[in-house]
Amino acid sequence: MSDRHLLELAADLHRRHRPFVRATVVWARSPTSGKAGGSALIEPDGTIHGWIGGACAEPAVLREARRVLNDGEARIMYLGPPEELDGHQRPGVVTVPIACASEGSLEVFMEPVLPQPHVVVAGTSPAVRTLARLASALDWRVTILGDLPDAPAGVEVRSLEHWDELAVDEYTPVVVATQGHFDEPALELALQSPATYIGLVASATRAETVVGYLRDRGFTNEDIDRIESPAGLDLGQIEHREIAVAIMARLIQLRAAGAIEGVAAETGAMITAVDPVCGMAVDTVAARFTLEHDGATVYFCCPGCLAAFEKEPSAFPS
Repeated sequence: MSDRHLLELAADLHRRHRPFVRATVVWARSPTSGKAGGSALIEPDGTIHGWIGGACAEPAVLREARRVLNDGEARIMYLGPPEELDGHQRPGVVTVPIACASEGSLEVFMEPVLPQPHVVVAGTSPAVRTLARLASALDWRVTILGDLPDAPAGVEVRSLEHWDELAVDEYTPVVVATQGHFDEPALELALQSPATYIGLVASATRAETVVGYLRDRGFTNEDIDRIESPAGLDLGQIEHREIAVAIMARLIQLRAAGAIEGVAAETGAMITAVDPVCGMAVDTVAARFTLEHDGATVYFCCPGCLAAFEKEPSAFPS
């Protein structure tokens, strides 16, 4: 896959809010099929686009990619002969022994590319429009609930009836700024969700009326306490567009504290097995080379190890 196609794919995955790992070979020593500058994109299910190395390196990179997606931390992988690992250990580097036929080695930079936070804003007021622009400028995903035909580019516009399709979770902030048009039903839905933040843009009198309605609907004081009104940081007497700035500042504050995050990458539990030929750890979910032997599945990192085992199974520990 060419660099241009990889860039286009990365842009497409990012546009669709799909997490992936960008793996780039930053150093290589022959003999190895991986070359400096080689790169690949790795999706949570183990799908790999591009080229970074041969059959021995690939399963190790896939295994580490799952860890990178799970913890969100970038790192460098050193893959080389076991006797060289000590000389490459340093902070931020994961060393992996490659005991196959090749005596080459690689360093691969593993970078997670995770979806940015998703903010749901109910309403079509000037504050909503400005908030959508501010969040979009930070590359956050924005969904507006309301009739807004001229929404900022890249902003998703839905109706309140599509709430269940938004997948609001414990990291999603919800801001209600409908100017009294549908504050109550929007807040009811928000309170029934695990949304990390619920902000209401309303005067003190209007907020009191809304709270009374919600109590009549059976919401408890604990539920009501989840609503921040007025929404955003207290910047004093400000106008509509400045209200959006105050709300965005509050959301950034929450994100800095870890309360707001992007969509987590679902990679599932990772179970590894040892390749009996070379001793490498193989991710059993993503393994491409397996063999049924003595009633059990044996996992291999590459076709060469599989062929060696098939030729003389007794030569290798079970």
